[in-house]
Amino acid sequence: MQISDFDYDLPEQLIAQFPPQTRGASRLLHVAGAALDDRVFTELPALLQAGDVLVFNDTKVIKARLFGEKVSGGKIEALIERVLGEHQALAHIKASKAPKPGNLLHFQGGFIAEMSERQGDLFKLDFSAAHPDLTVLDILEQSGLLPLPPYITHVPDEEDAKRYQTVYARDPGAVAAPTAGLHFTDDLLEQLRVMGVKTCFLTLHVGAGTFMPVRVDNIAEHVMHHERYRIPADTQAAIREAKAQGRRVIAVGTTSLRALEASSQTGLLAEPEGDTNIFIKPGYQFKVVDRLITNFHLPKSTLLMLVAAFAGFGTMRAAYAHAVAQQYRFFSYGDSMLLEPEQGA
Repeated sequence: MQISDFDYDLPEQLIAQFPPQTRGASRLLHVAGAALDDRVFTELPALLQAGDVLVFNDTKVIKARLFGEKVSGGKIEALIERVLGEHQALAHIKASKAPKPGNLLHFQGGFIAEMSERQGDLFKLDFSAAHPDLTVLDILEQSGLLPLPPYITHVPDEEDAKRYQTVYARDPGAVAAPTAGLHFTDDLLEQLRVMGVKTCFLTLHVGAGTFMPVRVDNIAEHVMHHERYRIPADTQAAIREAKAQGRRVIAVGTTSLRALEASSQTGLLAEPEGDTNIFIKPGYQFKVVDRLITNFHLPKSTLLMLVAAFAGFGTMRAAYAHAVAQQYRFFSYGDSMLLEPEQGA
């Protein structure tokens, strides 16, 4: 398939620049096979049933964007892609000239990192010499900015610090939110538990690569970025039991889905922890996930390809055309879909 197959026209005013006034006050497009049903997110319990297993990504967004300058005085911007340990991180760097190994980078707040080596498009930063008593996460919390996606144009503020984070976020390391989870409130989670829906968690630290464009015409030639995931033992047990009993496993977000599917390439949850660059596109055979809750994704993106793989290419096109016509809000702060593939599809 060609990248042009995954393009669509989106009026700029449908790109959500801010979250809804209250968490969960968003719309939900229920896509059941070819049937499209306009709902609101608070109606989700009516679309689930006792015994369903909802799998959430509990990663926490870090303040991953740093600004500063090189010793030469040239301005730099660093976006942390992955925290490697207490004092090291991999980062994307914007600068007039790329720093070389051994160069010192001075960030706002008086923090200094050495660029120790280049790894492809990424730069390894080491804060240990200048700040042995501070971790990378400490430094980011003190000096970093929340890394809102590039299509959100305002400077992040205190409201973003609360709303660009799920209510169940607990494991810091992501540079983008698992946005399908932003719709859930504590009250809704409790309502689901009371009705017998099992809620469980995994961790996949979302990298900045999730926003990287596909630069090839033939999507089969695209190489995905790597992300780290971990599926705890209690989540593994809940999923294994559900699959054995014929109950539904529902991924909350594409990141949860990617972790579950990546872990099951050689058997159900056979690799519950590791790095993945799994690329899910039309033709992929799903091994774990039966339903998917997800937001609306960018044109020509790998996430849109994942949705097409899950729901069917034609269904994806119809659902997105419907959402545009009905003026749904798109992307991270936007509305959501519940995808139910046709039986036997």
